[in-house]
Amino acid sequence: MCRWLAYSGSPIALAELLYKPRHSLIDQSRHARMGVETTNGDGCGVGWYPDIGGGTDGAEPAIFHATGPAWSDRNLLELSRCVRSPLFLAHIRASTGTAVQQSNCHPFRYGRWLWMHNGAISGFPELKRDLALTVDPTLYPFIEGSTDSELMFYVALTFGLQDDAPRAVERMIGTIEAVAQRHGVPDPLQMTVAVSDGHRLWAFRYSTERHSRSLFFSTDVRTLRTLHPEIEALQEVADGTRVVVSEPLGDLEGAWHEVPESSYGVVEDGHGELHTFSPLAP
Repeated sequence: MCRWLAYSGSPIALAELLYKPRHSLIDQSRHARMGVETTNGDGCGVGWYPDIGGGTDGAEPAIFHATGPAWSDRNLLELSRCVRSPLFLAHIRASTGTAVQQSNCHPFRYGRWLWMHNGAISGFPELKRDLALTVDPTLYPFIEGSTDSELMFYVALTFGLQDDAPRAVERMIGTIEAVAQRHGVPDPLQMTVAVSDGHRLWAFRYSTERHSRSLFFSTDVRTLRTLHPEIEALQEVADGTRVVVSEPLGDLEGAWHEVPESSYGVVEDGHGELHTFSPLAP
């Protein structure tokens, strides 16, 4: 499947998280420890919100996609050294069957919104048509690729992602499970999802079988400073800085906490909260 990370906090160069940690996202592209595959080499992508006067100011995000493996992408390396952002999403892909092409790389963008996913819809070729028919006709022309991940995004947009992200995701999940039930597909959904509007960052963990892919969030930065005063970088970021990852970026004691099953976290204005959620049947 895939690995991803999402960052919200003080503006930093993308390379600080993509390349520098001991078990960085680039390292995970070859040596994932908790994913279904050890290697995630079917493309990569980054979406970031520009740093405008210390914030994103509602700006539309920029995206970079590449079809090659992240570990050998020189453009990604150069970009990540120069671009600074207070909020960005990064993804390395292991295809579950759809083509390796730029339009299938995460994160996906619609207006100010970014979306990325690790997991799969089981039986997707059987379910794809019925799920596509649930997408609002005004949104359907914006679907560029062929992945289950992008279609999930547009189903969620149809159900009001821009107004109430958690409820839209609940309705998206309920719709997928209902369509799968009609087709006799058991345990259809496996997902960790990150989504942002440039101000808030949400991260969801869910699977129909209640055995979801791994997802972790960083602990309070003030706690980390106390535990590890030797790490200079921790002195440079704001107290409300948070990182959400498919798997920890290193073995730093006390740095990472697992997101519970059927839960989501939201980070806004330096404050983070965890909530439970349940699918909503259509």
